[in-house]
Amino acid sequence: MKLKVVFLHPDLGIGGAERLVVDAAVAMKEFGHSVQIITNHHSTSHCFEETKDGTLPVIVVGDWLPRTVLDVVFVDQISACIPVLKCMPCKVIFYCHYPDQLLAAHDNILKRYYRLPLDWLEEKTTMCADMILVNSYFTLNVFKNTFKSIKKQPEVVYPSINTAFFDNTETTNLEDIICMDNCKFLLSVNRFERKKNLELAIHSLSLLSDDNIKLILAGGYDPLNLENIEYFQELLNLVKDLNLNNRIIFLKSPSDGIKISLLRHCLCLIYTPSNEHFGIVPLEAMYCCKPIVAVNNGGPKETIENGINGYLRIAEPKEFADAIEQLMKVEENVELFGLNGKKRFDNMFSFGAFKNKINNVLEKVCLTDRL
Repeated sequence: MKLKVVFLHPDLGIGGAERLVVDAAVAMKEFGHSVQIITNHHSTSHCFEETKDGTLPVIVVGDWLPRTVLDVVFVDQISACIPVLKCMPCKVIFYCHYPDQLLAAHDNILKRYYRLPLDWLEEKTTMCADMILVNSYFTLNVFKNTFKSIKKQPEVVYPSINTAFFDNTETTNLEDIICMDNCKFLLSVNRFERKKNLELAIHSLSLLSDDNIKLILAGGYDPLNLENIEYFQELLNLVKDLNLNNRIIFLKSPSDGIKISLLRHCLCLIYTPSNEHFGIVPLEAMYCCKPIVAVNNGGPKETIENGINGYLRIAEPKEFADAIEQLMKVEENVELFGLNGKKRFDNMFSFGAFKNKINNVLEKVCLTDRL
């Protein structure tokens, strides 16, 4: 069964949600389905490689939807368009990364009243989808507690990574970034946003007994995003205050080649967000055979086995520093944890498993009316 599928995604930049959309589109294309992505913003200087190298056709808002008969529309992040799409002879899949109303501020009475109709609309429009997907069992529980009127049971579809892209990417020379001679460095890969809690990695580094360990903070940085600009400066000030300028390196929006090379060379990944809905970067570290130190809640509890392929700790610098010291104490542990992580990735989160799951979802939603 070959289908025509359109993805609707706002602002096709760099992030976990965008990575999921790109990987789902690649997976569908590999099964022979016709795929297009429609977005309202796509900058070739701030996007994933597959969206600019011709792998995936991207349309920046024009006619909005192609004037051809579609089989499936894949929507994520914003559910308001679903009732409109349901007027068309196609199926609608909604991928819920996390309920939007829980991400929006409700911290004063004006905002609460402003959000009231929007929150109601989110729930009512989400239930219109033919199929609802979520990215983790953590998000599934949050979804059910938030959208109590939706009786349809969402399916968990764990994101993956495009492993073929990793395999085909040559390791880049990192000498321009960090001196590689006898150098051990920790790596954090996250957008420069306050909710990512990157200061936790900085404070943790300051507590390590080995002053030769360095930290690279790499992540998406949009020069048009005010929070990115402000938070980046806050982090620079913190590093200066802690006198860590010689031990911390910042990388804004590194290329995929550099990011993959950093993952291959780092001692371990430091993953600092709390209540992360899933978390793609730990999967990338697992595929590269690297251990992970992460916060003991949210999606990482489903990807990381504590004491097996990494450590789960409360979001405190001393806790993270102790976990890093524990890893470094026995060098063989780093390799063992890395191999355990790769095995766990292959068993649970491989791109092949993701591709088959996505295709099964497509076929299931399209065959519903025929059964």
